[in-house]
Amino acid sequence: MYISKAFIPILKNNPTEAKIKSHKLMLRVGMIKQSSAGIYSWLPLGFKVMKKIEKIVREEQNKIGAQEILMPTIQSSEIWKESGRYDDYGDEMLRIKDRQNREMLYGPTNEELITDIFRSNIKSYKSLPQLLYHIQWKFRDELRPRFGIMRCREFYMKDAYSFDINDEEALYSYNKFFLSYLRTFKRLNLTAIPMAADTGPIGGNLSHEFIILAETGESKIFTDKRIFDVSYDNANLEKKSLDDLRKKYEIFYAVTDEKFNKEEFEKKVSAENRLTTKGIEVGHIFYFGDKYSKPLNASVDLPGGKKDYVKMGSYGVGVSRLVGAIIEAKYNENEEIMKWPLSVTPYELAIIPMITKNDTSNLEKAQKIYKFLESKKIDTIVDDTDENFSSKMKKFNLIGVPYQIIIGKKSEGDLFEFKEIGKESQNLSIDQISELINKQKEKI
Repeated sequence: MYISKAFIPILKNNPTEAKIKSHKLMLRVGMIKQSSAGIYSWLPLGFKVMKKIEKIVREEQNKIGAQEILMPTIQSSEIWKESGRYDDYGDEMLRIKDRQNREMLYGPTNEELITDIFRSNIKSYKSLPQLLYHIQWKFRDELRPRFGIMRCREFYMKDAYSFDINDEEALYSYNKFFLSYLRTFKRLNLTAIPMAADTGPIGGNLSHEFIILAETGESKIFTDKRIFDVSYDNANLEKKSLDDLRKKYEIFYAVTDEKFNKEEFEKKVSAENRLTTKGIEVGHIFYFGDKYSKPLNASVDLPGGKKDYVKMGSYGVGVSRLVGAIIEAKYNENEEIMKWPLSVTPYELAIIPMITKNDTSNLEKAQKIYKFLESKKIDTIVDDTDENFSSKMKKFNLIGVPYQIIIGKKSEGDLFEFKEIGKESQNLSIDQISELINKQKEKI
């Protein structure tokens, strides 16, 4: 891609309506454009990042045996009335009527719909467990949408649902998602801490939020600092391994403000290990047993001819929200430098040639390098504009492409100035550069 042809409408200054880092940057570099309050169009730069996050989320769901489906955004009110949540959910649910005067709703979540799909198709315990997920737009009519995509009305989300024969097997499914979330966030270069959380309108008696630390976060958190040292690298999908993993985290006090108990916090955590700060929720998992299967009559035949209601859990990741969360974690607002993780960056490398009206030789070199790097499957963007060099560097620091080739005075023969954002530049050949980047991509 050449910058002159790319749809990246960069603003000179931060928009005044934006209050937090992610909202400022996403508007400034043209990742999103507001359509109405809390609703955004995703422009090419932002859309590329979001789709790469979606790809990682999907891969990690597939690894634990979850199967992907796609449910509609518009749901019938009837199944929500069966579960008892239609009137209880509140004004966040957007209720509408079709031309036949049937009550419909724009789905804020999918527990009812997935249970209806399950009960229509699965009749025997022999078909369990079932782990189903989809990645779809959701709508919640926030009273005061703010902070850009961090608290908006329309958002892109992965939600998964588990169906099991009993509590023991259901907790095994819960633990599978627990591990998959830890692995997902690691691939996004985020440190997400699982914390005991309130179940809210979803319900149930077991829930964890996955929180990344951020000053702009809306969740207040209380935790033992030692939880950051817990390792899950050796965990596998064996039942005991997963159970041991969750217990390793639950040894340490870690809760959101809804579950906070001051006396308990001070009793369980020594003063030097206490951490009280703010964070951003990037994932939330719930176990709620037969809360939905019972009212919706989702049962299976058991050995011996008896029937029982399946035990369920749900598991959400805000795919669109993660774009903003990564910015909150990685953007240096004071120096106006963003560095995307290589796993989700809109472009992996930027070629920045120094060009004058009388000398376009550096642009010609850039074009040759671009073709070579594309053949090596490295997603590259070339700045082919005649802007001054300082403006070009400032622009790419904002866009956040992690690697740069600068073609100018320091380039000599077959060696070019190569720079990773935040590190010193070095002179390398194109072969060395492509090998370095592809080795880093293999680690993702």
